[in-house]
Amino acid sequence: MAAAGAPDGVEEPGMDTEAETVAPEAPARPLNCVEAEAAAGAAAEDSCAAPGSLQPAPAQPPGDSATQASVSNGEDAGGGAGRELVDLKIIWNKTKHDVKFPLDSTGSELKQKIHSITGLPPAMQKVMYKGLVPEDKTLREIKVTSGAKIMVVGSTINDVLAVNTPKDAAQQDAKAEENKKEPLCRQKQHRKVLDKGKPEDVMPSVKGAQERLPSVPLSGMYNKSGGKVRLTFKLEQDQLWIGTKERTEKLPMGSIKNVVSEPIEGHEDYHMMAFQLGPTEASYYWVYWVPTQYVDAIKDTVLGKWQYF
Repeated sequence: MAAAGAPDGVEEPGMDTEAETVAPEAPARPLNCVEAEAAAGAAAEDSCAAPGSLQPAPAQPPGDSATQASVSNGEDAGGGAGRELVDLKIIWNKTKHDVKFPLDSTGSELKQKIHSITGLPPAMQKVMYKGLVPEDKTLREIKVTSGAKIMVVGSTINDVLAVNTPKDAAQQDAKAEENKKEPLCRQKQHRKVLDKGKPEDVMPSVKGAQERLPSVPLSGMYNKSGGKVRLTFKLEQDQLWIGTKERTEKLPMGSIKNVVSEPIEGHEDYHMMAFQLGPTEASYYWVYWVPTQYVDAIKDTVLGKWQYF
């Protein structure tokens, strides 16, 4: 027996979808040109924004803020972050420079820093902190503390050229004059000192050697009057101290016009040496029995040709 149908006007559950599917469609009205164009644009937008469609994420530009922050942090970490710094007062040419510098950096690295501040080449620098600062030791090793004063002595390339050119010319002229004369050690004014003989307490000499200036004064030598004299080179003050029993003359090295020397006959491992303190030879200050190994170092230091430490 067939099942009774639902009363008229009442829909059975589940029948709405089927009804919609089989319902006849009304005939479509033809679209004009404007409506057709709008419909095509809407269809294109719907297809791009359809759910489930996969789109690649936009690439992050190379200069975005996140990337830049990462690079900056990396540079800070590798360029001194976490390193212990000390406050230094670098003094050069009567000018003070306040600098923060890593305590575990070497004297060589400190010279590079000074070069960046002053323009003074590292090879022309004499860096002083309780004596010369070694290039191969760290500031911690030489016990530099925060607030320390670092003295720098030296001249720029332009200063050296400006000062040394006339000195070099004067030295060449002096050598030419010396060649025309008899040896200095045979001249009467020098013989009276040399005839006293070599002082017993003069410093030992090393013939054929060249050495840097010693850390102690050169002593045991004679001056023109036959009295004892010592030479002290104050590199941190750029001064030469000439000391006798009576007094000590403190001479700026830049004020010394020339330095001449000659081996002593019969004692070629010692020299007689003169410092020109004025414009003529009458201003020569003579020193006798200078050990030969220090002669070149004395000339280079006084005349501005810096030694390498």
